[in-house]
Amino acid sequence: MANVHHKYLPTTTEDEQQMLKAIGVDNIEELYDDVPKEFLLGPNDKLNLEGPHSELEVARRVGALGRKNVTTDEKVCFLGAGAYDHYIPSLIGHLAGRGEFFTAYTPYQPEISQGTLQTIFEFQSMISELTGMDVTNASMYDGGTAAAEASFMATENTRRNSIIVSKTVQPSVREVLATYLNIRDIELVEIDMADGVTDIDKLKAALGDDTAGVIVQNPNFFGIIEDMTEIEKLTHDNKSLLINYVDPISLGVLKSPGEIGADIAIGDAQPLGNPLKYGGSYLGFFSSTKKLVRRMPGRIVGQSVDVDGKRGFVLTLQAREQHIRRFKATSNICSNQGLIALMVGMYLSTMGKEGIREVAEQCAQKAHYAYNQIIKGGKFKPLFDKPFFREFAVTSDVDSAKVNEELFKNDILGGYRLSEKYEELENALLIAVTEKRTKEEIDKLASVMEGVI
Repeated sequence: MANVHHKYLPTTTEDEQQMLKAIGVDNIEELYDDVPKEFLLGPNDKLNLEGPHSELEVARRVGALGRKNVTTDEKVCFLGAGAYDHYIPSLIGHLAGRGEFFTAYTPYQPEISQGTLQTIFEFQSMISELTGMDVTNASMYDGGTAAAEASFMATENTRRNSIIVSKTVQPSVREVLATYLNIRDIELVEIDMADGVTDIDKLKAALGDDTAGVIVQNPNFFGIIEDMTEIEKLTHDNKSLLINYVDPISLGVLKSPGEIGADIAIGDAQPLGNPLKYGGSYLGFFSSTKKLVRRMPGRIVGQSVDVDGKRGFVLTLQAREQHIRRFKATSNICSNQGLIALMVGMYLSTMGKEGIREVAEQCAQKAHYAYNQIIKGGKFKPLFDKPFFREFAVTSDVDSAKVNEELFKNDILGGYRLSEKYEELENALLIAVTEKRTKEEIDKLASVMEGVI
């Protein structure tokens, strides 16, 4: 009998030798030639692992580690910059935690999974209505990968090879774009900002015959509402596609991408019933016009009837490599993110049109109240003089890290330090105010900030 040298793997030594010969290497070590030697375990090395512990000991250890984290239940959160502390109706966690939802996976035998298909269909329908676009897919990992997929779709549709993105787009999204577009040899052109918004003159100068699409965030990373009218005209006059990265909550009061004339609408659905979760996992959404539907990544669920005339759901379009010939697939990174999409659908159906509008209005009104309270003493000044939605930037003569340290001592999570991604914006803080914040919390924020200087 052949020697089985690992108790959890059925592969024998002879099996290994056959596989190594088939791929043209002499030993296992050759498979790891690209890994620096100092990171590899030697034949006599062992992993530095602790010994076994009892269940009680493990629970205590993990609990102690968990208590080192600080949550928004303990601190009042004014930190946004892409992830927001919105109220989540209690029914969402209760229903999403049910076994039939919590354990469901991507529908590989779709028509049998009518419940899963219906939740996806409802998600797509509501996101389409929210964005004012013709069709929505199911669904992207997050806002960053949605931007990458939109860029691929634009280059394939226009047969051009350059994407323009404004520097007012969320930095983490631009970082994901740079990674993905570099792999595809697509040129990424970043446009500078002017007073917190996209520099129109520089956008004009950058547009060219090879520009496939223009990505602009609205409201942008600084919370400012961009003037999309001229951007839309410039983009379409150049026969490029307009890709609008949007905050879904803002669509309760602002013009939708469809009304603006966008070709593709993308964003992160985290604000729609998804907890902060220390940064993820989140959910990206991706909507477009009918004209581009054949080039959308992922899958689209449609509504139909069965032989008895009963309502049913089907996978209408599947552009993943698992469903069609690999070389014709539009994407192989798209996941249906089913559970989070379900939570988004629950949130939107629970809140309804009026609820979304009220959340948006409260965010805007409370943000403006906070802005006025913070700047009225004169120690903090507005960084930009532009209309904003839920976030705004202020600056002072004091290091923003010191301001946040003092806020933290007073049980407040302060704003995002803009110098982290924009070196020229020293001492600037980006403050986010959601509908959860009370007048007392906002007044305390302003008072503590005032006291730092």
